[in-house]
Amino acid sequence: MEHYYALILAGGGGTRLWPISRSHNPKQFLPLVENNSMFKVSVDRLAPLFTPDQIYVVTAGQYIERMRNEVPEIPAANYITEPYGKNSGPAAALGLAVIQKRDPLATVAILTADHHIVKKEQFRQVLAAAYDMAQEEYVVTLGISPSFPSTGFGYIRQGVAIRQANGFSCYHSRGFTEKPDIVTATDFVASGDYSWNSGMFIWTVKQAMAEFKRQQPVIYQQMIDVVEHLDSSEFDSRLLEAWEKLPNISIDFGVMENAQSMAVIPVDIGWSDIGSWSAMFDVLAADRFGNCFKGGTPDHRVILDTHNTLVYSDRLTVTIGIDDMIVVDTEDVLLICHKDRAQDVKEVVANLKKKKLEKYL
Repeated sequence: MEHYYALILAGGGGTRLWPISRSHNPKQFLPLVENNSMFKVSVDRLAPLFTPDQIYVVTAGQYIERMRNEVPEIPAANYITEPYGKNSGPAAALGLAVIQKRDPLATVAILTADHHIVKKEQFRQVLAAAYDMAQEEYVVTLGISPSFPSTGFGYIRQGVAIRQANGFSCYHSRGFTEKPDIVTATDFVASGDYSWNSGMFIWTVKQAMAEFKRQQPVIYQQMIDVVEHLDSSEFDSRLLEAWEKLPNISIDFGVMENAQSMAVIPVDIGWSDIGSWSAMFDVLAADRFGNCFKGGTPDHRVILDTHNTLVYSDRLTVTIGIDDMIVVDTEDVLLICHKDRAQDVKEVVANLKKKKLEKYL
């Protein structure tokens, strides 16, 4: 698979994990589950399927130096700087255009820097299966077998079977449904025909750019023009000029929802996007009362009559008589919220922006 590349999108802010995740220290730099940062873990689990020179990273300029220090084995030229955040659509197109310029025969797996995956070997095996399907001109997405009727994920409906690839069953995709209500999500899970959208896509770079050309012609043309100046002194200024003309759109909404020849491979790889504090309950070990802890040591906790509660703190933390709560303690912010309201943390971030309290963002 010498023409197979991983394109890691690593520019997100992770606002729903505030106040641990901040603009200067976002989610992908945090050791949320393992000892290393989520970015380094995301790179390490790709070996040996991908060598360092087969891994590309698109991220914000303020993060480049830190990422290169964490993973210096990836060539400097493979770190691509987006001028500023414009969602995953432009970021993916930029990375794809750069890879295509360097290797027109490339097949690319678009991945993220902030997902948790337990079954790493199985993850590599399904990426190999997706590569095989991409050679047959399929746009492949990895569907996560749903463990409950989540309203926070998009869903992919699987159609008729295509074939087996590397031991995995591959199906035609019958389309995406973005974040349904609880009744619809329950019906989806009960039917057995739906998977969660993992946001991981595998396709040949030729087909990827053809989809951008068909569905997002402005993004396509601007990126094609920009990469003509790749590795020249003009590249950064040309990219900034082009970037200002691009729409702020996700790759899911802008391309994948209407992509042609879509295939889905449903998998159970122990996946979590850790998209909110409530999701941390799924990846951290719990005590016999359902409580989860991160930071500090057991000696720095006094937990009395407390159930199904998450405590994230390096300081001595005491809880008495509380259930279904989230307690996150940092140097300058204390967050206390009900487990069911964890998604509302992003509203707090929006409120702080409105009040221009940037020092807390």
